[in-house]
This record gives sequence, C-alpha cells and structure tokens, in this order.
Amino acid sequence: MTPADPQTLRASLANQALPQHEPLVIATRGDAVESIHYGSAVLLDASGSIAASRGDAQAVFYPRSALKPLFAVGMLRAGLQFDDQQLALASASHSGAERHQQVAASTLAAAGLDEHALRNSTDLPYGAAERQRHLAAGGKATQLAQNCSGKHAALAALCQLKGWDTADYLNDQRLLDLLQDTVEELAGEEISGVSTDGCGTPVYRMSLAGLARAFGKLASAAEGTAEHRVAAAMSGYPELVAGEGRDVTELMRVLPGAVAKDGFEGIQAVGLPDGSALAVKIADGSDRARMPITAKLLAEHLGSEAALALESLATSPALGGGQPVGLLAAL
Repeated sequence: MTPADPQTLRASLANQALPQHEPLVIATRGDAVESIHYGSAVLLDASGSIAASRGDAQAVFYPRSALKPLFAVGMLRAGLQFDDQQLALASASHSGAERHQQVAASTLAAAGLDEHALRNSTDLPYGAAERQRHLAAGGKATQLAQNCSGKHAALAALCQLKGWDTADYLNDQRLLDLLQDTVEELAGEEISGVSTDGCGTPVYRMSLAGLARAFGKLASAAEGTAEHRVAAAMSGYPELVAGEGRDVTELMRVLPGAVAKDGFEGIQAVGLPDGSALAVKIADGSDRARMPITAKLLAEHLGSEAALALESLATSPALGGGQPVGLLAAL
C-alpha cells in the first residue's frame, strides 16, 4: 500500500472522527504532572459483554504484534506441527536471546528450511541485555535475531508443508486468506482495514472489543483445540513470548493461565482462564504506558490478591540523580 502524502492525509483525516481517548496514565516528577498518556481500554466479562471501558470503546486500530497468537491458531489448524516452545515463539515478539534464535531455527529445520527462507526485516535483538551480548560476540543485524522471527519461521514452514510459495510467502494469497479468516473468526467481527506490519506480515484493523474477545477465547478454550494449545504454550513458556525482564513475561508468571501479548504503538491484550479479557490502546503509541493501565484494570477486575501480584507492574519510578522523585502510574 502506497502511503499518502501529508497533504492528502490531512484532507482525509478532516473527514474522519478521531478516537475519543481519555487520560489513562500520568508521569509525575516532584509534585508536578510531567506527562499524560491518553488511550482507551475495554474489559469483557466471561460472557463476552463489555464489563468496563475507558475512553473510546468503538475506536478501531491495528493490533500489530498482538495478532501473532491468532495467526498461530490458524497455522495449527492448517496442519503445521509445533512443539510447545516453537508454538510460544510463533506467538512472540521475543528479545532475541540465543535461546529465542535457536527455537526459531528449529522451526525452520523441522520443515527442511534454514534462515534463508525468512522474509522478515533484519534487526539486532530487541532486548537491551540480549543486544549487548549479541554485539559483544560480534553479532550483526539478522532476520533470526529480529523479534518476529518465530512467527516468520512458522509461516515459511507452513508454506513448505502445504506446497505453497516459500520464496514469497508474504504474498501467497492462500496464506493471507488463512490469516485473515482466523483473525475474523476469533475476534467475532469483520476486519475494517488491512495494512502491513513492520516485519512485512499483514495487520488487520479491528475494535478493542474484537481483540479482547479473541484473547478471551484463547485463554478459556477447551483442551484439544488449537486455541488451547496456543494459550498453553504461551503461559507455559512466557519467557519465549517476550523475554527475561519484559513485563508481558512477568504478567503471565504472576497470573497463571493468563495469555498476554503486547503490540507496537501501545497495544496490550490479556485473556484470562474464565474467558474475561482486556484490550488497551495508548493513543500516542507509548510502550511505557500500556502496562500500568493494564495492571490497574486487571486488579480492579480480579480483586485484592491479583492486585498484590500485579503491584510490581502497576507503577514504575521516575529517577532523579539515581533516586525516585516521581512515578508512572495509571489514573
């Protein structure tokens, strides 16, 4: 899709109603509010009805990498054979640790492929510590180190299995139809637009309720279903879904059975074993703001025991001279 020039984009936006986001997270320094992050959030109960919302419950957006677990469901249904670690990594935006790269390589090897089959962008490891180790060892930006390599390895492996085009899998219409159909089914709504994610895969525009609905289905799915297998792999290997020191990994560790996935531009989705679910969009795309409001809304939904477990994710200090002088916290 060719991007619009600024003048055309301004003209098109003039005819659109912008999302009615509200303040969700503030950053303080001393006794002043230094920054405000606006956004929207929708919490569904176990029946799929909206139990609570903040901001614009009807806004549509691109969930970005939060779509990966839904893609993994479609690939399982299509017959791709994963072990649980490969399945967790197919659902991941991983940190690029050596283990992450090894699991992605194992997905390719099981299909008789290697890194040359990948069509994602090249990058250094996403995690700061992982990047430092990678560079210290003489590493460079590669497709295997890029945070989406688990998903891309699975896409290439599925095309190899089905006899589809592995050399240009991102443009194989059979694969694209599979991904879109799976997303629409799990979200319970037709997608309202298609674009391309940073790594090259399609990304589908949908409502916050649709994203939450899909994650509620994953987390509460019956044993033997593809949805249950994805959820079990993610909650069983949370360190593969993100990485050590990452908040998504920590959330799944403190809430057993939860399925959580972030996405670029301030996206967070969480499904719980009873089928209730939460989806968050931060208006300015800030990554730091998605987890404080997620932790707050989950704590309000689940009660005091969960609030205690989520306490470390609910706030983070602002430092001055190495000492706490303020706070990042949800309103």
